[in-house]
Amino acid sequence: MKLEIFPVHHIPEVRPGMDLAQLLQDAIQASGLALQSGDILVVTQKVVSKAEGRIIRLAEIEPSGFSESIARELKKDARMIEVVLRESRRIVRMRGEVLICETHHGFICANAGVDRSNVEDADSVTLLPKDPDRSAWTLARRLGCGVIITDTFGRPWREGLVDTAIGVARVPPLADYRGKPDAYGHPMNVTVLATVDALAAAAGLVMGKAESIPAALIRGFPWEESDADIRVLLRDPQKDLFL
Repeated sequence: MKLEIFPVHHIPEVRPGMDLAQLLQDAIQASGLALQSGDILVVTQKVVSKAEGRIIRLAEIEPSGFSESIARELKKDARMIEVVLRESRRIVRMRGEVLICETHHGFICANAGVDRSNVEDADSVTLLPKDPDRSAWTLARRLGCGVIITDTFGRPWREGLVDTAIGVARVPPLADYRGKPDAYGHPMNVTVLATVDALAAAAGLVMGKAESIPAALIRGFPWEESDADIRVLLRDPQKDLFL
């Protein structure tokens, strides 16, 4: 397998209501690329959220007393905390200046994915797409390729951040090797690879964090079309040994 990852340049500042699929198509062509059968387009949630109008002005937020109490403890903006709580199903951990939440999608991440970075208005924040899978399918149907939507998450027990899949269309989220023989003929019993997370992390290396490259094209990865959604990657709480 020869895996190639191309950054997609020439994507303008995305604003609410813009046709993101068309912007991406134009940017792919301007980058000297052309979509081929089997290609996978990786897109950061930030541009998806902006196109879908998932932007909140903090000046319009009235924090609750609960938000203000958490803000005092974490030394954070109470308005920001209020937005985070609205985007959360539950608070998982709160320690120091860190607020880890479970979003309404089921993702466990810092601040429920509410983010101030790469937003023009310093008083605004972006939220995760309401339905990242639906957003991915909208792009996949328009562009005719596989699509992975990503966000940057921390990882338990490891330092550093990686790009992680939060929405997927056409690309199978998992590769199940259970029951297949390994190189020595022994059957594998537990090997299930999170392929879309691996592809998201790899694409993140060419997109960077300060280069304003919110999309990348992956070519050469073998996959068969699937209608599975991102929920297959969310571990059942009954299997969680640390709850």
